[in-house]
Amino acid sequence: MPLNPRPPQPLPPFAAGVDRALAEMDGEVDWLLALSPIDNEAMWNAFADSGYREMPELKYIDLETDLDDVRRRLDALPIGSVESPLLRRLLDEKRREMDRQVELVRLRGREGFRDASVALFGGVDAGLLECAREIMRDVRPGAPLKADAGIDEMLEAVEAELDWYRESCPGFHAEVVVDTDLNSMMMVSHGTFYVDGDLRLPHARIQPLVQHEIGTHVVTRHNGSRQPLCQLQVGLADYDPLQEGLGVLAEYLTGYLPGERLRVLAARVVATDMAMQGCGVPEIFDLLHNTHGMPTDDAFDVAVRALRGGGLTKDAVYLGGLRDLLAHLAGGGALEDLYVGKFALSHIDALDELAEHGWLVPPEVLPRFFHQPGFAERLERCRSTRVVDLHHEVPVA
Repeated sequence: MPLNPRPPQPLPPFAAGVDRALAEMDGEVDWLLALSPIDNEAMWNAFADSGYREMPELKYIDLETDLDDVRRRLDALPIGSVESPLLRRLLDEKRREMDRQVELVRLRGREGFRDASVALFGGVDAGLLECAREIMRDVRPGAPLKADAGIDEMLEAVEAELDWYRESCPGFHAEVVVDTDLNSMMMVSHGTFYVDGDLRLPHARIQPLVQHEIGTHVVTRHNGSRQPLCQLQVGLADYDPLQEGLGVLAEYLTGYLPGERLRVLAARVVATDMAMQGCGVPEIFDLLHNTHGMPTDDAFDVAVRALRGGGLTKDAVYLGGLRDLLAHLAGGGALEDLYVGKFALSHIDALDELAEHGWLVPPEVLPRFFHQPGFAERLERCRSTRVVDLHHEVPVA
């Protein structure tokens, strides 16, 4: 993806209008928050009190978005008038993906949700399931480390990270929200960094996770905001696998991706497959905890995530995205180019065309871990490493 550092060229008028409208609507449909369960502590207590046999019904935030109105506006977009065939195709892909996101949120907790999720994120292919099972069978957790860090240490690291980027890019920004009822330890949604106020983790995991969330998701959003095509900020269609693959790779390149983290990603694939087969939280929890030896909190978290909304298949993209990213690197693909914005590996040829038209410029900033000692050696190692071997026994000094 050769990128010319010349000034970016504006999109044609019709394309620019559709692009802006899609980006604005993308911010209205926060499907990730809409599908994140609430009252998580009470949910766990009820499940544990039942002897891990009965799961209470998942609860969610109230929906405030008028989904029918969003769908009408999506349908009304003049995609056919977009001047460039390339831009027309990319924008139509995004319009159709957003329509599927609206449908996914509409079907939350209802029949048809699982099929809508597969239509949006795909399912679990046989090769990925076998890879996940191999990891669960052969990868052992890393050396035990004390969970000696909490929310204060995490926030300090996040603010230091944001300050580092602001020194070279004054416009670099991410809102930070602390939530004690978060279904994940941390996540970035629409540029906002959410973190569990009750989190406890080893100090050695702070920087890898900061690089996953800030150094990947926020950095690519920032670089995408500098592009003529707004979709590179909010995400071209099917961008999730590459984003999560980059995020997990960042943990390894930062120096500590422990075996238990890789096992969690593999467990998510196994749990997703089980949810697609109609299994519930108790069955998934039992397999992960009693058969594979996962701690109760991890097994429960993975099982609940797989059943979000009625069976959300997104969790399979973490391991799948990492697998595909390693294949890209093994084939000689550059890593730096993958930070120009949010897109899928399948878009690389399209990005080459965007660059030829002047509609793509180099990333303004690269992740901080690119500047760490030993980065080049770790990256080179990734080009010949299988997914099952991509983990550390102890933190790299």
